[in-house]
Parts: sequence; C-alpha cells; structure tokens
Amino acid sequence: MQTQDAPAEIIFKLWPWVEANKNRLIGGLAVILVGSGIAYFISSARAQKEVDAGQALTALMVNSGANRSGSQLATALEQLATTYAGTAAGQRAQLQAAAALFEAGSYAEAQTQFKNYLDANPSGAFADTAELGIAASLDAQSQTDPAAAAYQRVISVFPSSASVAPAEFALGRIAERQNKLTEAMSHYEKVARTSLGGSLRDEAMMRASDLKVKIDAAAPKPVAKSPVEAAPKPLVPPPAQPASKP
Repeated sequence: MQTQDAPAEIIFKLWPWVEANKNRLIGGLAVILVGSGIAYFISSARAQKEVDAGQALTALMVNSGANRSGSQLATALEQLATTYAGTAAGQRAQLQAAAALFEAGSYAEAQTQFKNYLDANPSGAFADTAELGIAASLDAQSQTDPAAAAYQRVISVFPSSASVAPAEFALGRIAERQNKLTEAMSHYEKVARTSLGGSLRDEAMMRASDLKVKIDAAAPKPVAKSPVEAAPKPLVPPPAQPASKP
C-alpha cells in the first residue's frame, strides 16, 4: 500500500514548490518550446534551401543552351552559388563556373574560381577537384613547375580520391615533355595499377609500354668483340726458375 501511494506522496510534497515556482517553470517551458520551434524552423529552412538550390542548378544546366557562351554560363553559375551559399548545390555551381571558364579558355579566371572554392572549403566534398582544377589551370598556362607542384599536392593531400589518377597522369605527361622518360613511365605505371583510373588507366598502360620500348632502345648496347679478341689466348708456361746453389 505504501508503494502504491509513493507517487502521490511525492507529488504532494513537491506541490508547494511547484506552486511557488510556477511562473519560473512556465517561463522555462516556454523557452524550451520556442527554442525547439526555432531549431525545427531553421532545419526545415535549410532543407528547403538545399532542395531549391538543387532545382535551380539543374534548371540552369538543362536550359543553358548552345546560345550561352562559357563566360556567360560561368557568370550565371557564380550568381547561383552566391544566392545559395552554404548549400551543396551552391558549391557545385561554384566549381562548375570554374570548369566553364576553363573550357572557354579563360585559364587564369578558372584558376581564381577554383582557388576561391578551396579557400572557402578546404575540407569540402569537392576540395580535391578544386585542387586538381588549380593544377590543370596552371598547366594550361604553361606554368609547368607550379602545375607539377599542384598535381603533387593533390596526390599527397587526397591520396584516396578519384583525382589522384589524373594528377599522376598529368605528372607523367609533364615528365615526358621534359624527356624524363623513366620518371614519366613511373607515373604512368602508377595510374595503370590504380582501380580508379578508368579509361585513363588504359591510356596510361599504353604510354608506359611505349616508353619502355624507347628506354630499352636508347640503352647502350654491349660492344661486340672482334674475332681476334674473342679467340682464347694460348697458355704461356711460366719462365723456368734458376736452380738454387747448394
């Protein structure tokens, strides 16, 4: 009986405190409810913004049409990225703006766009792509040493990403241009061994094979000996030693 009445007894003992502090309790409950409502509103607003951003990006890419130049498309994508800043679609729009500039031959502007993304999102989902874009933009501007350093940064900072294979391939191409055939073959062989290379892996295998042929052909051949040099020399007995005197 005592156990059954325990909840009622506890409520009875607590009631005076509840009465004395009811205003405070009501205020606290109101704060909790308002806070929960705000959090739900923010979460819902963010989710809706992500949806709106994705739809806007899809519509822009579908309706870009052939009448829009690369620079015009890049401008539209930049505006979308600004409007939906902080969303995944906004980040993709910023990268696609850089890619549109690159395809239009505006390599310096593309490099700036890729760098802007990387500065704002150093750990973002597309950071490896932005780093690869910077390297490719430098490469396209014939800035070979900075490009090679940027490609190497892709490999060292993002070792498990899909950007590693094209970075290794590009390093192989740079080394081949510089007539560093052994180094180039090493880069191509790394691409050929990766599981993320795709069609690039097949091309890397072909280039590595071609370079091996060139390297082997350029290797010094052993000099053939003449028949006289090749013939065995007759054995000459050692000179007789004089007998020792007793």
